[in-house]
Amino acid sequence: MKRAMLAAVVCLALSVVAQGSNVAQGFSLADPPTTKDQVNRWMTELSNWGRWGKTDQIGTLNLITADKRRQALKLVRDGVSVSLAHTIDKEKAADNPRPLGQEMTLDAGGHAMDLYTIWYHGSVITHIDSLCHYSFEGKIFNGFERSVTAFANGCPNNGIENHKNGIMTRGIIVDLPRMKNVPYLEPGTPVYASDLEAWEKYAGIKIGSGDAVFLRTGRWVQRAQKGPWNVAASAAGFHASVMPWLKQRDVALLGNDAVNDVQPSGIDGSPRPIHQLAIVALGLPLIDVMDLDAAADVAARLHRWDFLLTAAAVPVLGGTGFPLNPIATF
Repeated sequence: MKRAMLAAVVCLALSVVAQGSNVAQGFSLADPPTTKDQVNRWMTELSNWGRWGKTDQIGTLNLITADKRRQALKLVRDGVSVSLAHTIDKEKAADNPRPLGQEMTLDAGGHAMDLYTIWYHGSVITHIDSLCHYSFEGKIFNGFERSVTAFANGCPNNGIENHKNGIMTRGIIVDLPRMKNVPYLEPGTPVYASDLEAWEKYAGIKIGSGDAVFLRTGRWVQRAQKGPWNVAASAAGFHASVMPWLKQRDVALLGNDAVNDVQPSGIDGSPRPIHQLAIVALGLPLIDVMDLDAAADVAARLHRWDFLLTAAAVPVLGGTGFPLNPIATF
């Protein structure tokens, strides 16, 4: 009898500890596995609509306050700057079905000029998504209507021109391949809140309000070793269940070296839940297709994983996003 009672007490204690861990991440043991229905509920539960006013069109970039910018400037100690963008590929490949087109002209005066055609919502051009890139049930972030007719000549609301003042904040690289001592995460590897917390302990860092969080999966290392593949269909990335955690931490900007969402998403009927939840519900801009390898090497050498992030997209009126060259300065 005493042994049975002792066993019951131990089981109860373990349950409480486990539940406490899950609650800290914004979950409880009673939560069902992530499904399309759960994602749809999070569209309401995690919503930032109206948080910064009914007319707001920059979402979580509001979290990058004047104080946050001043704090980020203090992170520059060595004066080393590194690009977080992938150099644009011009060759057609499995992950680049619509490569950049470039026509160069040279006039009689010797002036060289370019005409570019860019399909940048793809898998090889580093770009930022504006808050009109995704919609849900006919709405975009903050409740603005998405009308097919109105959108014919660009987004009337939440276009990339709203980012005109640029982004300057604390950037953080989450380098899971380095932590796991592997060259890269295998395509299809989901990244959970527990992975982000494990990285915090490994790197001695705490993700907080107004931060830009960039996940390195080692995608470009794998591409160099094994060749290109269809990253839009198969890639390591964030699992949808990280979104309550990111909302709790008030992350201002999210990015990775593939398409942010783990692919496949693992959620039937919801192929890109990170894009849907981040862009539409939270108003959280995404940077897709970053190249974090060089900056991760610098961070490892300096033994610090946060830096001053600066980035600015060309303010195209009504744009769904734009190619981007984010800079990390250590």
